[in-house]
Amino acid sequence: MLDVLSITSPIYLIMLMGYAMTRLGVFAKTDMRLFGKFVLNLALPALVFRALAQHHVTDIFNPTYLLAYVLGTLAVLAVGYLYMRRVAGQDGTTAAIVAMGMSSSNSGFVGYPILLLVIPPVAGVALALNMLLENLLVIPLLLVLADLGQGSAQIWPSLRRSLARLLRNPLVLGLVSGLMVSLSGVTLPSPVTRTVDLLAAASGALSLFVIGGTLVDLPLKGISARVLPIVLGKLLLHPMLVWLAIGALPMLGMAVLSPDLHTAAVVMAAMPMMGIYVTLAQVYGLEDMSAAATLVTTVLSFFSVSLLLWLLHQWPMAA
Repeated sequence: MLDVLSITSPIYLIMLMGYAMTRLGVFAKTDMRLFGKFVLNLALPALVFRALAQHHVTDIFNPTYLLAYVLGTLAVLAVGYLYMRRVAGQDGTTAAIVAMGMSSSNSGFVGYPILLLVIPPVAGVALALNMLLENLLVIPLLLVLADLGQGSAQIWPSLRRSLARLLRNPLVLGLVSGLMVSLSGVTLPSPVTRTVDLLAAASGALSLFVIGGTLVDLPLKGISARVLPIVLGKLLLHPMLVWLAIGALPMLGMAVLSPDLHTAAVVMAAMPMMGIYVTLAQVYGLEDMSAAATLVTTVLSFFSVSLLLWLLHQWPMAA
């Protein structure tokens, strides 16, 4: 267990450092927005670009990984949405935002740094695959559901708005650029490669620091019965359903996932929700609920992720 804590502790200590520095006034909360803009607009896109550009496309697009993660994610999304609608009696917009918290992992800010310590050979590939799925499928689908829940949008205009946002997203631009380089087989000039590497290297520690600083002064009045399903769904249900999907697909004729990618998919699904969750929920007036869920999930993820890594160390994924 000490080996596992030696992996997870630095991740969460950097988050704690960000929280403490912001709480003590060394950095202002507005500084976290500036740091976050740097990570989202430069460092993470460079990281995704490098992950794709440095691998052949056949090494990146693993059908079993993609399908298993999609099925597990859509399953938890459906469970969260239907539970909030049918059992909790909430409106469609609230149900969609709850489902977003349960099914959208913080792959770049938390997942990648952890994978980089646990299984570095596949960390970049797993990040690229997750960013592809989350940005092109999961987030647009949930935003459409949230818009429709307000009764003020039709599905096609809402889809067009989501696609327009995606086309301007630096992460998506990094994905597309990396794919083009991967497909072309072009070797980038050394100055370009080193520049991208420097930007990508900045994403790890700074992104964790930003997460910690962002947690300062998050309102807790949103803690209610609506927060518990988000926490349980994100930390427990999401990784469990992804794990089940990976195990089920070979029975349907799909290739067996390698142990490293199997581990990467489950670990990515076990991460707390994405860093922009509160920002997206704010558009629909649900920032208090999403902020409280983010705070509780991020704190508890230290224990749940540490336990998961310990279990994976004791019983490694089989090929």
